[in-house]
Amino acid sequence: MALQNIGASNKDDAFYRYKMPRMLTKIEGRGNGIKTNIVNMVDIAKALARPASYTTKYFGCELGAQSKFDEKTGISIVNGAHDTGKLAAILENFIKKYVQCANCRNPETEVLVSKKQTISLKCAACGFLSDVDMRDKLTNFILKNPPEEKKGGKDKKAMRRAEKERLKEGAAADEEMKKLRKDAAKKKGCSSKENTVKRVSTRKKAGGGGGSSEEEHSTSPTHSGDAADEDDDDVQWQTDTSAEAARKRIAEQLSAATAEMVVLSTEETPYDELVEEIKSSLGNAATAAQLKAVLSSSTLPAKDVMNALFEALFHGAGKGFANDVKKNREYLAAAVPDEGAQILLLQAIGSYCSECSAEALKEVPVVLKVLYDGDVLEEETIVQWYDEAVAAGECSKAVENARRFVEWLQSAESDEE
Repeated sequence: MALQNIGASNKDDAFYRYKMPRMLTKIEGRGNGIKTNIVNMVDIAKALARPASYTTKYFGCELGAQSKFDEKTGISIVNGAHDTGKLAAILENFIKKYVQCANCRNPETEVLVSKKQTISLKCAACGFLSDVDMRDKLTNFILKNPPEEKKGGKDKKAMRRAEKERLKEGAAADEEMKKLRKDAAKKKGCSSKENTVKRVSTRKKAGGGGGSSEEEHSTSPTHSGDAADEDDDDVQWQTDTSAEAARKRIAEQLSAATAEMVVLSTEETPYDELVEEIKSSLGNAATAAQLKAVLSSSTLPAKDVMNALFEALFHGAGKGFANDVKKNREYLAAAVPDEGAQILLLQAIGSYCSECSAEALKEVPVVLKVLYDGDVLEEETIVQWYDEAVAAGECSKAVENARRFVEWLQSAESDEE
C-alpha cells in the first residue's frame, strides 16, 4: 500500500514519520444512483486517529452531498461522481482543522469535547490545546457522536505495574552483571596463581636437583627473562587502556555470550550519547516535537531517557532552577505523554535535585507548581508519587521539600469542595 506524509506541508520530507495511505476511490452505479466509494477510508482514518465516520461526514458537508459510513462493513460512500484529487484536497482541509496541532502542526492530537459543548485538540507532542471553529458543519456531528473515551483506570494501573516489573528486571540484570564481573575477577586471579606454580615447577625440573653450576648458570637467564616478560605483561595490563586491549581482556575472561554484555569504560555509553544528542538538538533550536522524536528513538529504558533529558536541560542548575524548568516546560511536556511518564519525571526531579545545590532543592515546590500549572503533571500523580516515596521510607531532601506543595494541593481541593 502506497503511503504519503500526513499534511501537505510535509509531503517532501523523506524522514517524516507520520504517514497515511494514499486515497483510493471507485465510481459505482450510473445515472441518479451514481456514487463514489472511498475504498480505504478505514485505513486512512486509522492513520489519522479519527473515526472514519468523521471523515466521511466531512466529505458530505463540503460537497453538499449525502454521505454514509457503514460501521459493520467499513464502506464509505459519498453520493455523486467525485475525482480522487478533489477528495484528497478536502481531506487535507480536514487534517488542518481536526488533526494537526495549531501550535506545532503535529498530527498526534486527541479530540476533546468539553462540558460547554466545545471541541478542542490536545497535542501529545507540545501539550498545546487547539480550539476548533464551532461554526464548521462537522462540529454538530462530532458533538452528537463524540469520540470514545479512553479507559483510563485499568490502563494506568497496568502501565504502573509494567513499569514496576521493568524496574525489577533492570535491578536483577544489574545484580547479574555484578556477579559476572566478580566471577571474572576471581577467575583471572586463579589463572595467574596457576601460571606462577607452573613456572616454579619448570625451574625445578630444569635445575634437575643435582645439576652443575654451568647448567644453573645457563638456565638462570632464561628464567629471569620469563620473570621480566611476566612483569612486562603486568605493566601492559595496567597501562594499556585502549578499547582494543579492553576487548581482548574481556574475551579472555568471559565467554562469547557474556562478553557482549560488558560495557567498556573506555567507550562512550549509550546514555552519554543520548545526553549529547539531546544537547545537540537543543543547540539547533529543536521544536518539542523534534525532541520527542529523539527521545522515542532511544533504545534505553524510559527512566534513563528521562534522566538523560534532565541532565541535558538542567546540568549544573542551582538558584533559578524553577525559572529554567518554566523555560523548558514545552520540552518536558513532550516527554510526558501519560501518567507513567509523569511518575518517571517526578522520580527524575527527586534524583536530580538530590545531587544539586541547596538553592535548587529549595525550589522543588515551585518547580512542581510550574509543572502543575502548565498541565505537565496532574494532581493525582504528584500525590501518588509523594505517598509512595514516604511509604518506601525515602527521606531525600527533594521529597521533604515537596511536602509543602502536596499539602497545598490537598488543602486547595478541600476548599473547593
